[in-house]
Amino acid sequence: MGSNEYLDKEIETASPKYVQRLQEAKLGKQLDYLYARSVFYQEKFQAAGLQRKHYRRVRDLERFPFTTKEELRESQAICPPLGKHIAAKIDDVIRVHSSTGTTGKPSFVGLTRRDAKMWTKLTARSFYTQGLRKQDVVIHAAGLTLFVAGLSSKDAIEHVGAMFVPIGTGASEKALMAIQLLKATAMHCTPSYAAYFAEWIRREAQLEARDLGLKKLFCGAEPGAGIPAVRAKLQEDWGARVTEGLGNADMAPIIFSECPHQSGMHFNGQEYVLAEIIDPDNGESLPIEAGVSGELVYTSLERECVPLLRFRTRDRVTILGTSCPCGRTGFKLRCVGRTDDMLIVLGVNVFPSAVKDIVSSFRPRTTGEIQIILTEPGPRVAPPLKVVAEYANSCSDLPALKQEVERKIKATLTVAASLDLVPAGTLPRYEMKGQLIKKHYE
Repeated sequence: MGSNEYLDKEIETASPKYVQRLQEAKLGKQLDYLYARSVFYQEKFQAAGLQRKHYRRVRDLERFPFTTKEELRESQAICPPLGKHIAAKIDDVIRVHSSTGTTGKPSFVGLTRRDAKMWTKLTARSFYTQGLRKQDVVIHAAGLTLFVAGLSSKDAIEHVGAMFVPIGTGASEKALMAIQLLKATAMHCTPSYAAYFAEWIRREAQLEARDLGLKKLFCGAEPGAGIPAVRAKLQEDWGARVTEGLGNADMAPIIFSECPHQSGMHFNGQEYVLAEIIDPDNGESLPIEAGVSGELVYTSLERECVPLLRFRTRDRVTILGTSCPCGRTGFKLRCVGRTDDMLIVLGVNVFPSAVKDIVSSFRPRTTGEIQIILTEPGPRVAPPLKVVAEYANSCSDLPALKQEVERKIKATLTVAASLDLVPAGTLPRYEMKGQLIKKHYE
């Protein structure tokens, strides 16, 4: 592999032993910082009976408690604006972002100048891994305001030297015009928007998205681009290579991303973030090896403003490998969904993204759009699982399609489903994150 294949070759191709030694040393310094500067962690460690001397090796991290999103929200409610977990002076905070949870109340994340530089470098590395190069003209068709992957993506894309075109959301007309006039080569957006925009172009401009000349679609913010049937449809619609990235509002905008081999998202945060996989039920650490599935947990290694230790992301992931023809040594994974979106049908875990994958596999008889209907709060759902799916206008035998899809859901996910087929265009389209669950009990 030539040097042009990597943004930071030394760390991207470093041996696991080198990375472990680096993380061990950095985590020690981060713990010193937490014990000295974070009231939140001082109280947390004291309650757990943990002293700084209890950490010597990376494996000692397992002795330390997890941090949850609920704790961070409570911390900010008690001690606004950035919570008891702020560890820098408020005067040193140069920017804030936020994530909106199910309550709708924003949870703020602060950055010092050094934090922002770290985010830029890590996010740039993740884009570069996906194939971003200096010559690219990138349409940013995602959030630009408090969204963590908005301004940070701008900084990262400019860091690589590519041209950043800040379109934002809800501006398909402007996005189309910019693609045509600036001869754009790439677009950064959610997979939901990429699907919506292709339909919009066909309907409103009487054009095919694949004729616009985009070569690269950088997708993220939700599972989707990694779902085989969804990816195939996007690549067909756009005639472009589709890669995905994964990040976290509280840790960094993009931490994992796919190389052009598209065999899973590489871990790109070696010197900034320590990643663990745990059993979401009992909290036990799992080995980083192919085939392991669990919840992703992050620990900051070089954060000033709001450093987090063992933060539970609620992202359910499967490790796909620890090596790659591209030469990167960061392990690869796929995100299958969020544990807080997961449904349980007669003891079987079901992720909405898995149902979407099955329905999408019936294209062109289906459009791939679905909603799972809940008549009472989850995660436990009484069978059958109620699924609404769109059929394509050209589909003539709806009873046969219904039977086939229900049979495949049963065979693949081992749960019974009741499918309600509706005409194409019935279900809502989303310009940011798609909503695959519809609550009928509120």
